[in-house]
Amino acid sequence: MSISLVSNAYLDEASAKIRSKPVPWEGYQRADLITSEELALIKKVDKQPRARIEQILLSDLQTYALLYFRLLKKLQRVDTMQCLLVLIADALSAADHEERIPVFLRTSESDPDLPFLPLLRSESTRLPAQYLKPFLGILAALVQGTAVNKRDVAVQCVESLLSRRDCRQAVWAVPGILAGLIEILKHKPGPQMSYQVAFCFWLLSFEQNVAEELDKKYDVIPLLVDVAQGAVKEKVIRVVVATFRNLVFKAPAANLPAMLVAKLLPFVKNLCTRKWQDEDILEDIQYLRDELNTNFQSLTTYDEYTSELTSGHLSWSPVHESDDFWKENAVKLNDNDCKQLQILLRLLKDSTDPLVLAVAAQDVGQYVQHCDRGKKLVEKYNGKARVMELMTHEDSEVRYRALISVQQLVSQPWAAV
Repeated sequence: MSISLVSNAYLDEASAKIRSKPVPWEGYQRADLITSEELALIKKVDKQPRARIEQILLSDLQTYALLYFRLLKKLQRVDTMQCLLVLIADALSAADHEERIPVFLRTSESDPDLPFLPLLRSESTRLPAQYLKPFLGILAALVQGTAVNKRDVAVQCVESLLSRRDCRQAVWAVPGILAGLIEILKHKPGPQMSYQVAFCFWLLSFEQNVAEELDKKYDVIPLLVDVAQGAVKEKVIRVVVATFRNLVFKAPAANLPAMLVAKLLPFVKNLCTRKWQDEDILEDIQYLRDELNTNFQSLTTYDEYTSELTSGHLSWSPVHESDDFWKENAVKLNDNDCKQLQILLRLLKDSTDPLVLAVAAQDVGQYVQHCDRGKKLVEKYNGKARVMELMTHEDSEVRYRALISVQQLVSQPWAAV
């Protein structure tokens, strides 16, 4: 198996410039920063063609792995450290040489600080016991940054880390990385970046706790549905569908309601009719279709409504303006200590989406109109003041729906609780 390293034109160009810059190795030796033996070894590979360096590494890899990291640990100049990092990357990216990684890792037998401490050295930050944590902090900053080339490299690094199961929980524990990946998708990147970010979510979805919490924390399901619906490359759809399959298989209760609200079922049914180059994708699509269909058929209209509430993505589905629905179901919002009512009022308070606010305001008016205790309960949970605030919202539809709701709150008679 060959090593999969980061592929980035910006990085390739920067590496080429670094290879061409002279490094004052003799000066380091005269200053007693490196030994004469180290000087002799590094001069054999310095500014040499990569084919020549490869010949040397084939016969003396252990020596050079140790040399590179020792020099990286001792020398502080940025351009020198860059040169050494390029030499290390060149050694590890040689064709089908994945067996070289253990050789570099064995440098720890000569020095316990190697190989990781020189790579993570920082003058301003004390290195934690775990080497991975500061690296993930750097990746989080890059993934959330505005520099496109650096962000591209960082996403590929995250992808490589997630391919190792032992790293997944550590990545999951860094909210900045997940938030950064979400923001990338929200800005509708190109097919390759969409694929790489979705691939990260697919790898994460193999973890049980992630499958249970991913959509709840990051609202990723409707976003991935949008990505798949807009995809022009089959591989993007394939990895999104595979992610959804994992989420359904591992945590159906946590994910199926949001998938139904995001209208995944009709999209999956459409996917079933397409021709695919990769036949495996059809199995995943059919699995999703069957699971979603079974869940959909077992839902009552009220179940659909609570699924929509739970997802946080309210839209003008028929129930919101159906008097029959509210006559039958308004009182159910009071069950379990008014759990569903509190979710509705929380959306009214926390959402910034004008569509969600307009629909939620409409629902509050419907609830008050058809539930005798509604007015008092809405005020008890601080909903009345929020609806009144929305009468001055910048969106005209939100203002209108809030006005109608306030009329209901004011005009309905109080009922004893």
